[in-house]
Amino acid sequence: MATRNFGNATQQMGRGTSTGYGSGSGSGTSAMKTRQLTHLNSQLARLSANLADTENLMTMTAAQAEAMRGLGSWHAGL
Repeated sequence: MATRNFGNATQQMGRGTSTGYGSGSGSGTSAMKTRQLTHLNSQLARLSANLADTENLMTMTAAQAEAMRGLGSWHAGL
């Protein structure tokens, strides 16, 4: 069985009786679905944080570009 790490989460990969596939118990499927939803929720939170960081960086880049344009105009006036 292989293990994959995603940030703080670890996911077990492979086929076993506890996966809930096929004619397994309903509680195994429910537990797996809960784990998947929890993992998806953490990924969504990470994506949201990354998008907020990207938005902040874009705002700062736009301000810096405006400052560079002003500096270029000032330099051209010399």
